[in-house]
Amino acid sequence: MGEQAFAGMKTEQKISSQTVSNQYVKCIADAITQHVPKSVFAGVWELVVFDSEQINAFALPGGKIGVYTGLIELTENQHQLAAVIGHEVGHVIAEHGNERMSSSALIGVGMEVTNQLLKANEIASSNMIMAGLGLGVQVGVQLPFGRTHESEADLIGLDLMAKAGFDPQQSINLWQNMAKASGDNRQPELLSTHPLPATRIENLANNMPKALKGYRLATNKPNCKI
Repeated sequence: MGEQAFAGMKTEQKISSQTVSNQYVKCIADAITQHVPKSVFAGVWELVVFDSEQINAFALPGGKIGVYTGLIELTENQHQLAAVIGHEVGHVIAEHGNERMSSSALIGVGMEVTNQLLKANEIASSNMIMAGLGLGVQVGVQLPFGRTHESEADLIGLDLMAKAGFDPQQSINLWQNMAKASGDNRQPELLSTHPLPATRIENLANNMPKALKGYRLATNKPNCKI
């Protein structure tokens, strides 16, 4: 289902042709996904950079990652972008999308890319697929993961980025930047679907000693540049 959703998005949305930014994001994503358990996905992850001002990113079951150019512009360095990609991949590792798919409350949500996925008479099923995978925001529907899912993805992502050789301390700076962007009336889509509770940065800080240990032990220190 992740492949269906991703194919539809590639048809519906503009893909970036900027070689430098594409290589930059790929450098980061490749480093992160090397640390994803093979039981989750054993193949080569597919990355697409979408040309949009949206401050957003997502990952899908089946090894799919999408990053929007608006997010590249907001993040200050490779470490902050790694924090977002790690977080999104964390949702896949924890199978949060599969849990959402089991909820009947997701059926009936409207979206623009439905016809790219399934036949017109299967709209309800298409809605459930897209919403369940956490892609509602891509088509103007806000369906946030629960707070528990968000916290879990935060910590999985923190661990992933550290093991991949990215500075986990930058994850805190990232969410501070997200909050500032929201205050500047540039609402990041990530904050629409990824609520920023008052305890989020505190939770990251509480788990930072473990992450920093993983960072120090990392055998690779990426140098992804744009």
